Amino acid sequence: MSSKNQINRKWKFCFPNFSIAISLILILLSCTEGREITEPGLLVPKTVMEDSSIPAITINGIRLHAEAFGNPEDDLIVCLHGGPGSDFGYLLNAKELATRGYRVVLYDQRGSGLSQRLPKSTYTSKPQEAIQNLFEELQGVINHYRVKEDQKVYLLGHSWGAMLATGFSGKSPSEVDGLILFEPGGLVWTDVKEYVSNSRAFGLWSELLNDVAFLDQFLTGSISQHEILDYKISIVDSGNPITDVEGDDGAISFRYGAVINTALFEVGEKIKPDFSIGIENFQKDVLFLYSEHNQAYPDSWATRISSVYPTISLEKIAGTGHNGMVTNTTVWRQQTLPLILNYLNQQ
Repeated sequence: MSSKNQINRKWKFCFPNFSIAISLILILLSCTEGREITEPGLLVPKTVMEDSSIPAITINGIRLHAEAFGNPEDDLIVCLHGGPGSDFGYLLNAKELATRGYRVVLYDQRGSGLSQRLPKSTYTSKPQEAIQNLFEELQGVINHYRVKEDQKVYLLGHSWGAMLATGFSGKSPSEVDGLILFEPGGLVWTDVKEYVSNSRAFGLWSELLNDVAFLDQFLTGSISQHEILDYKISIVDSGNPITDVEGDDGAISFRYGAVINTALFEVGEKIKPDFSIGIENFQKDVLFLYSEHNQAYPDSWATRISSVYPTISLEKIAGTGHNGMVTNTTVWRQQTLPLILNYLNQQ
């Protein structure tokens, strides 16, 4: 991925200087003669619909940013990012598994990262289909990269991606040979809401929301203006002392999908999805990883969420938080990767 499509995300509290930073940005933007701020590539990186040089695949009529590493005939490890709306940039340490005899597939889900954007109504007008379409999208990605009938498929999911991987495995247990999960917030909707509430690092009328209101005075985007909305969410998407989100370790992020993030939470409120349905039929081993420093994910919560899987290996990653399990290179190589390789070798 070229550097123009990569943003180094620094997960830290920078809000005391927020007004100054935004003022400088706006001054710079105002000096760009003859260009609209919604012009592709100006506020945020272009998507695959605007830049044909970005690696992409078409699944069920949707253009997805995707890359694969390793021998095409090796067993597949399909990586599912968090969010909803994030991207696979922070999961790039998983590429190392390609040097260990696996075909590693990373893709940005629809409406996320650098993948094609869709109107909000695409999700909210048919809420049941919105979730099902993501399952079918994952199936399409698997089908696209699977080149042999006996090629095993492992799903590696982080946060929201772990929820999606679980729901897919419950619906299609024969399609998946193993699950590697990192801190799914919850599987039933009540647990999801509780986790989101417990993991928020700000109150309802906190400085963060004041900053969003301040920004809205200058950059007000309608629900169809993805560039503005994605830009705004990238600004407020800062450090979180509760989950101990990290980013000063070289992890990258391409672009956040604000519309799908908002839409899928609305969908959740409407249909209250249960991502654990059918998982009792998944009789293969599951590796479930959680972090020491995520205050919203204590031992009791990890035990509670992981209890639905018939066969589980529950492992705590020391000295890091929610993202650091995969983004912190030292943690990844000393703790996470050995656990994953040991799990895979036993399958």
